[in-house]
Amino acid sequence: MSLSRARARRSSRRSTSRRSTGGRAVLLTAVTLASALTLSACSDANGGGKPSGSAGGNYVTGPNGISTVAKADRVDAPKLDGETVDGKTADTTALKGKVVVLNVWGSWCPPCRAEAPYFAKVSKEMADAGKDVAFLGMNTRDSSKQNATAFEENFGITYPSLFDPDGKLMLRFPKGTLNPQSIPSTIVLDKEGKIAARTLVAVNEEQLRSMIDPLLAEK
Repeated sequence: MSLSRARARRSSRRSTSRRSTGGRAVLLTAVTLASALTLSACSDANGGGKPSGSAGGNYVTGPNGISTVAKADRVDAPKLDGETVDGKTADTTALKGKVVVLNVWGSWCPPCRAEAPYFAKVSKEMADAGKDVAFLGMNTRDSSKQNATAFEENFGITYPSLFDPDGKLMLRFPKGTLNPQSIPSTIVLDKEGKIAARTLVAVNEEQLRSMIDPLLAEK
């Protein structure tokens, strides 16, 4: 074999190797991106990333994924209003004076179904005890109210939920606040209507109460 022909074969093998490696890299990138989009659309009940927003530029995130803001650093929550799943209306500005629990959910979301029994239980018990707490859902990405209504009936959710199929209400939260960035998300407002706590993953009963109780105790 001539020297020039041997060099040509070695060059061809290196080119093929580079194309194969490049193809694997592109495929890996595509898979990683798809996975990230899936997680942001509906967080796993046991997972979730660190929050990227802040309220007043100062918040603390605990090991359970719940972010809290000191009273002096809290900012006003946006007005959230509109038609509810059951055809009525709701407006968060009418709830000042109470701790307000906002839960972003969708009937299609497995973690939302996992946490729903805790929201049903805690909301009922606090209402029965006369606590100054109001629960309000934000139903999003459901194509019809029928699916959302079936979800509420199935899990015994008795508090109202704003019907927000396009996620427009979530966009009312200004940048730089503890805003909802995934489904599910839970945001708790203090009695003055300011953003006090947030989590971007599904919660259990203990976690939910830990977001509410300190705000009820505030003077």
